[in-house]
Amino acid sequence: MKKQILAGVLSATMVVGMGGVSVFAADDADDKTYNIGICQLVQHEALDAATQGFKDAITEELGDKVTFDEQNAQGDSNTCSTIITDFVSDNVDLILANATPALQAAAAGTADIPILGTSVTEYGVALDLDDFDGTVGNNISGTSDLAPLEDQAAMLNELFPDAKNVGLVYCSAEANSQYQVDTVKAALEKLGYTCEYYAFSDSNDLSSVATTAATESDVIYLPTDNTVASNTEIINNICLPEKVPVIAGEEGICEGCGVATLSISYYDLGVATGKMALKVLVDGEDISKMPIEYAPQFTKEYNPEICKELGIEVPDDYVAIGADAEEETSKDDADAADDTTEKTTEEAE
Repeated sequence: MKKQILAGVLSATMVVGMGGVSVFAADDADDKTYNIGICQLVQHEALDAATQGFKDAITEELGDKVTFDEQNAQGDSNTCSTIITDFVSDNVDLILANATPALQAAAAGTADIPILGTSVTEYGVALDLDDFDGTVGNNISGTSDLAPLEDQAAMLNELFPDAKNVGLVYCSAEANSQYQVDTVKAALEKLGYTCEYYAFSDSNDLSSVATTAATESDVIYLPTDNTVASNTEIINNICLPEKVPVIAGEEGICEGCGVATLSISYYDLGVATGKMALKVLVDGEDISKMPIEYAPQFTKEYNPEICKELGIEVPDDYVAIGADAEEETSKDDADAADDTTEKTTEEAE
């Protein structure tokens, strides 16, 4: 009888103990925090927007349960490798690699920590994958900023049908820039243009290369190139006085030195990447099976200031860069004015 009573007591104790473990496990799950390392190649408008969108999407879901270790490589791929090494040492939960050199450094730095790329044009090219089918596999996935390059070539033809020579200006150190200009060159040559490559190795020789391109070209095409994006003022100071229009691969470059672009929202691209991160960290999805995601829409945009300077008229389906932001600001100002009026009326009553 005593043995039965003792057995009952032990059983009850085990149930209570197991119940306690279960409660603590649930509490631990609820209290789980995440540390995400962000390696951004360089500071410019497009990459900054992608990083911000990524952070906003995750913070909206996790609040203060996530911390970001945000590092900028200042355009140096070797610094990307150093940053990734630090992330691996810190055993971060996930790495955001913003731009191709950051992705390449992350891929070389760890095969275990989940890696999401963003602002990467073509993953097969960036990671030297011969059989890339849309899914990288292993510990890597992400989002692509690849625009329909043939449509960008068609845009150039729409705006400058009488041009003959197109200069393709890009950084030879960026593999995805080479991919873009190769694709655009093929498309433009089918349309009857003569195309010439003007490659520079880094920002130090950008000015001389751009000067040569502006002298020899009727129109210049700039891909989504990070070195170009960080030095649009140099290009604008060369091309604008020469009256040579620039078609740009993305909005930030166009705003700095271009006349038109077929571009995406890099902020929205970052948001999409953040949602992928939540699937990996919170939902436990297998990153190796997650295909690369692409921007859902592209917008024909133009730079009103440079177009006016060059006397270029764009079709009605083009949107002025910054127009949406200006409309939103005007709306906010109008709402604020309404609020002030209502408040003044209430006080008077």
